Amino acid sequence: MREIHVNEITESVASLCIKACCIQTPDIKTAFQDAKKVEKSVLGERILDTLIENGKIAETNMMPICQDTGMTVVFVDVGQDVHIVGGLLNDAINEGVRKGYINGYLRKSVVNEPIFERKNTTDNSPAVIHLDLVPGDKIKILVAPKGAGSENKSMLKMLVPADGLDGVKALFLEAVKLAGPNACPPMVLGVGVGGTMEKAAILAKKAAIRPIDSKNSHPKYAALEEELLELANKTGVGPQGLGGKVTAFGVNVEWYPTHIAMMPTAINVNCHAARHYSVTL
Repeated sequence: MREIHVNEITESVASLCIKACCIQTPDIKTAFQDAKKVEKSVLGERILDTLIENGKIAETNMMPICQDTGMTVVFVDVGQDVHIVGGLLNDAINEGVRKGYINGYLRKSVVNEPIFERKNTTDNSPAVIHLDLVPGDKIKILVAPKGAGSENKSMLKMLVPADGLDGVKALFLEAVKLAGPNACPPMVLGVGVGGTMEKAAILAKKAAIRPIDSKNSHPKYAALEEELLELANKTGVGPQGLGGKVTAFGVNVEWYPTHIAMMPTAINVNCHAARHYSVTL
């Protein structure tokens, strides 16, 4: 049994919070360069250049890519042969969020409850934590700050089998068009199909942070990813919603077995930054 102290988890989360808010991932940097090759709109090209320059300034100065540094979503894969010592896992993660957002001078955007008082917690905690138990003696932590502009445009619908593939495509296009400029396109879109209501939403969130140069291992779903990306880019929404060929950088699809009477489908929308970074302890 391998032991990992909570302090190591806290420090890792703090570092990932800052890194994710300030440094674009390699696949996003590549996506920007690829987009410049196909964008025909003069305004669209200028917007892409501006966003690329913004990313460079953010990384050089370790400043946030966007003023909305998001609510911190954390995916944790815990090896079943790991023993966490020194405290509780969730407490360690939330302490890491506090340290990262305070020490990194990141905007604190979390309120303590959603309806009545809505008082800022002043340290961006608590995080939204998704925990999976996996084989092995390591812990993988993925931190994905999620801003409201894109998250607010995400959608979930309890489709039924009769809706079929056409229903999935229709919901996807509805999400893209309604997101428009508000999600700061070019977008990265995650689609989750199957399971139950909450499972579809989590699948979509995981899909939205999968590298956009990856493909679903199932050939039919890989083909669907390509088709949905083409549909998104045919909408003409374009960079920052001002028209053009590049509305989305990528579309990833994840699926799970489901009940014979339902086909829950979720669309998770990411802005052009699609912020996330991970570490394995």
